[in-house]
Amino acid sequence: MTPPDLSRRQFLTTAALAAAGITIAPPATSGAPAYLKGLGKPNSLFNGVQIGVISYSWRSMPGSAEQILQYCIDSNISAIELMGTPAEIFAGAPAAPSRTAGAGGQGRSTHEQEAERTEYNRKMAAWRASTGMEKFEQLRRMYNQAGVRIYAFKPGALGVNNTDAEVEYALRAAKALGADHVTVELPADPAQTGRLGKLAARHKVYVGYHGHLQQTPAAWDVALSQSPYNALNLDMGHYVAAGFDPIPLIGDKHRHIKSMHTKDRKSKANGGANVPWGEGDTPIVEVLQLMRKNKYKFPATIELEYPIPEGSDAVKETAKCVEYARKALGA
Repeated sequence: MTPPDLSRRQFLTTAALAAAGITIAPPATSGAPAYLKGLGKPNSLFNGVQIGVISYSWRSMPGSAEQILQYCIDSNISAIELMGTPAEIFAGAPAAPSRTAGAGGQGRSTHEQEAERTEYNRKMAAWRASTGMEKFEQLRRMYNQAGVRIYAFKPGALGVNNTDAEVEYALRAAKALGADHVTVELPADPAQTGRLGKLAARHKVYVGYHGHLQQTPAAWDVALSQSPYNALNLDMGHYVAAGFDPIPLIGDKHRHIKSMHTKDRKSKANGGANVPWGEGDTPIVEVLQLMRKNKYKFPATIELEYPIPEGSDAVKETAKCVEYARKALGA
């Protein structure tokens, strides 16, 4: 019998983790908002619009794959764009070099740090080229059993300096996790989008290119012309801060958007600051309602970048964003 002080959601999560052979520490936060209590598995699909999150939103908190799953549940998030590090650590990747001071309290030289990073990158490339997908499949089952779908994967394996074998590993891992696309920063060199698009077509996994202030209405046009598997990971907050209205772009390119980072930023004219949802110039409500009206199926991915208020934490702030979206969608 479930102990009386264990909520149904915590019970379901614990059961899902146990089924996958995993134990998890208690949640890092307490006092979940009242609207999250008693809901069972998380559900952030509101009137047909999937609200998701990128695990980067919780970068200020401990970040194992198991802890991130708990944050999803505490935030009522049922879909996620998962960063590479927690998934790769779960799958047995080599440990990254420490950033702490060396023996005797003496800091390491820049040369030593570069040498360590080079060696780590070499080990990671070898590991990625040879590792199986079983642990990624286990991770997918663990999340799915708790009610969370992994729709995108963002590993550090898609850059210009990564080998083709690493890129293909990333695409296979995305499939094993249940994702239909990987995400990566939009390269400046069209040769790289051509290369990624060709490899993506081989694996039938999309590459969603993410932009910051370099986003323009035409920023993705070359990539889209190179491969049907090149796509957008639009960031509408950055797009507003770059001086543009995302609504015409979404209407024009919605067929190519695989996921959309959602945050509130001031416009370029107003300084571009990241602010809590509802305090900036990004038309979050209008875009979410457009997605509902037109039945767009790409997720709106919460990316928490505004300063966390004193007394709160990233999980509580993510939950506020979920509630903001729920109300905007009339759910």
